[in-house]
Amino acid sequence: MEAAETLDLQVQLQKEKDQRLIRAAYRRLLRAISHSEIAAEDKNQIRDAFEFALNAHGNQRRKSGEPYITHPLEVARICYEEMGLGPTAVIAALLHDTVEDTPVELSDVEHKFGPKITKIVDGLTKLDGLYNVESPQAENFKKVLSTLVEDVRVVLIKMADRLHNLRTIDIMPRHKQLKIAAETSYIYAPLAHRLGLYNLKSEFMDLCLKITEPELFHEINNKLKQTQKDRNKFINDFIKPLKVELDKLHLNYKIFGRPKTISSISNKIKTKKVAFEEIYDLFAVRIVLDVPPEKEKSACWLFYSIVTDVHRPIPERLKDWITTPKSNGYESLHTTVIGPGGRYVEVQIRSKRMDEIAEKGFAAHWKYKEVNSLQSVYDHWFDSVRDVLETPHNDAIEFLNDFKANLYGEEVYIYTPNGDMKVLPKGATVLDFAFSIHTDIGYHASAFKVNNKLVPMGQALESGDQVQILTNKNQKPTEDWIQLVVTGKARSRIRTALKEEKRKAADMGKEILERKFKNGKLLLDENLDLLAKTFNFKTRFDLYCAIGEERLDVTESLKTFHIDKGRLIEIKPEPVEDKEPVAKSGPAAAKQNVGILVNGENARQYHYTLAHCCNPLHGDEIFAYVTTNSGLRIHRSNCPNAEHLMVNHGYRILKAEWSDKLEETFNAELLIIGIDDGPGVIERLSHHISTKLGVNITSFSIKGHQGTFEGKIGLTVNNRTHLNYIITALSQLEGISSVHRVDH
Repeated sequence: MEAAETLDLQVQLQKEKDQRLIRAAYRRLLRAISHSEIAAEDKNQIRDAFEFALNAHGNQRRKSGEPYITHPLEVARICYEEMGLGPTAVIAALLHDTVEDTPVELSDVEHKFGPKITKIVDGLTKLDGLYNVESPQAENFKKVLSTLVEDVRVVLIKMADRLHNLRTIDIMPRHKQLKIAAETSYIYAPLAHRLGLYNLKSEFMDLCLKITEPELFHEINNKLKQTQKDRNKFINDFIKPLKVELDKLHLNYKIFGRPKTISSISNKIKTKKVAFEEIYDLFAVRIVLDVPPEKEKSACWLFYSIVTDVHRPIPERLKDWITTPKSNGYESLHTTVIGPGGRYVEVQIRSKRMDEIAEKGFAAHWKYKEVNSLQSVYDHWFDSVRDVLETPHNDAIEFLNDFKANLYGEEVYIYTPNGDMKVLPKGATVLDFAFSIHTDIGYHASAFKVNNKLVPMGQALESGDQVQILTNKNQKPTEDWIQLVVTGKARSRIRTALKEEKRKAADMGKEILERKFKNGKLLLDENLDLLAKTFNFKTRFDLYCAIGEERLDVTESLKTFHIDKGRLIEIKPEPVEDKEPVAKSGPAAAKQNVGILVNGENARQYHYTLAHCCNPLHGDEIFAYVTTNSGLRIHRSNCPNAEHLMVNHGYRILKAEWSDKLEETFNAELLIIGIDDGPGVIERLSHHISTKLGVNITSFSIKGHQGTFEGKIGLTVNNRTHLNYIITALSQLEGISSVHRVDH
C-alpha cells in the first residue's frame, strides 16, 4: 500500500513540475507579445493554438524529459521576439509539430485556424519515413524550400525550430548532434544569411562549432573572457575622442563595441593560420543613428567624415552598402581605421532602420517597406529560387547543390551595354551572366566582351564590369560548361540542354542499332543487354547514346560476337593461366585491421578503410560512412567532406569509435610556416623531427618567398596525442611562426 502511495505521490509531483514548466514557457511567450500592437483577435487565436497544441501533444516528452509542448512554445517565442515575425507565424509555430507527431490531421487544423495557417503547417511537416528516396534529408529540404517563394514564413519558422533544437541539443547522442550540426552549417546558416538574419546565422555557426569542435570553441570562448577587460578599455579609448566630435553634431546616436562571433574568430585562425593572440580585430565598433529616413544617407556620410578625421582610415577597406545595398537588403557603411596602438578597427555606420533590418532581416524589411524603395529586394532572389525549383532534377541532392549555389553571401553588380544592372554571386562568370539575362542567350553564347575586351567564357566578373554577349545559333552547351558556372540557374539550364542532346543522340543511336539488327536478322531484346554489358554501359540508354554520338561503331562492335540463330555469342579469348594470388600482408594489410567499433561492435567483421580526405588518427572523433560498393569508410567528424555526407546521405552514417587497445601507426601531414634564414632550414627541421623527436618522415616539400618559407611534412604517428606533442615541439623552435595539421 505504501509503495502505491509513493508512486501516486511521484506521479503527482511530476505532474506539478510539468505544469510549472509549461506555465513558465507560456508566460515567456505572452511577455514577448504583450508589448506589441497585436489585435485582440490574434491574441485569442494564439491562446487557442496553444490549447490545441497542448491537447494534441498530450503526455509527449522531449529527449530531455520536458513536456513536448515547451518546444513549440519556445519556437513561437523565437519567431516573434528574436526574428520579428507576426501573429500568423506565432500560431503556425505553436502548431508546427501537431500533424507530424500527433493524430491531428491537416483538415483539423484547417477547420480550426483556416487555410493560411494550414498551408504553413503543411510546409513545415516533414516527409514520413516511408518516402523511398536516396536522400530523405535532401527531399525534405526540397519540400520545405518549395514553399519559400509562396510563403517565406515556412522557412523562417523552420529556422526557429532548428535554433531551439540546437540550444537544447546536449541530451542528444553524439552522432545525431553531428548530423544536425552538418545540416545547419550546410543549409540553415547560409539561408539565414541570405534572408538577412545576422544574429540567427551567427548563433547557428557558433552552436555548430561548439558541437563539431568543442575544444576549439571553449578555448576561444575562455580567451575572449580573459581578454574582455583589455578589450573594454581599448574600446573606451577608441570611442572617447569620437564622442567628443560626434556630440557636436547634436544628432541622436548610439556607439558601442560589438565582439566578433566565436565562429568568425575560428575561421580567421584557420584561414590565416594564426594564433588567437595574433587576431587584432576581435570586435567592431558600431554607430547607430536615429534620424528620419530622408536624412539617413547624408547623416551616415557625415558621421563617416568625423570618424576618418579622428582615426586614420584605410581607404581600400571602405565598403559602401548604403548606395548599393546587398541583395538581402543589408545597408551599412563599413570602414576600417587605425586605432590606438596601431590596431585595426572596423567601424559600422548605419541608421536605426538599417540596423533593425541587418539584425532581423526579412521580417524587419517588410516592416519598413513603406519607408524605402527596396520593396523588391528579395524578389530577384525568389525568382532565382523559383527557377531552380521549377527545373527538373535527377535527384534531390542535385537540387540541393543548385539551391545552395544561390546562397552566396557576397555579390557583384554587373551591367549590360544598355546600363541595366544584374546582381550575381561573387565568383560568377560571363557565362553565368549570359544565363541570367535569358536561357536562350546562355545556350547560344559564343563570345564575350568585358569592358569592350574579348574574354573566355569562364572569366570571373568584378563589380562594375560591363558585359556584352555575342550569340551564334549553332552554338550548343557542352559538358565543360558546367565547370565554368557557379549559379544554380546556369547549372540547371546547362544540365537540361545536355540531357536533351543526350536524348536526341540516344534516339538516333537506337534507330541505327535497330536498323542494323533488322538487316542482320538479330533478335533485339535478347541481345541488347549483352551488347551493353560487353562494352561496359550501365543501361541501354547509355549504349544508344554512345552509338548516336559516334563513340561506338556498331559494325565493328558486332565483329566481337558469333551469331547463332539470331543471338549474339561473345567470342572469348584463349584462357591464360593465372599466377597464384599473393596474400596481402605487411603494413598495408595491418592498416585495415585498425581497432574500431561501429555501432558498438567490432568493425573487423566489415570491410572498411580510413578516408584519405582527412586521414583519421587514433584519438580523433570519427564516424563511419557506408559507401555504395567499397564497404565502410572511416572519416573524422570535422572532415572537410563530413558536412556534405551527413546532409545528403545521413541515413548512411554510422556511429564509430576507436577501441582502447591499438598499436597501429597513422599517416599525418603538417603545414609549417617560418622565417627563411637561408640554406639549412630543411636540414634543421628534418634533423629535429627524425633525431630529437624520433618520428619517421614520409614526405617533405618546401618553398620560400620573400624571407619566409612554407613546408608540408608527412609523418608517421601513433595517435592524435602524439601528433599534438610534435606540433607543440616544432612550434617552439626558433624561426617557426605556426604549425598546423593539414586537412586534405
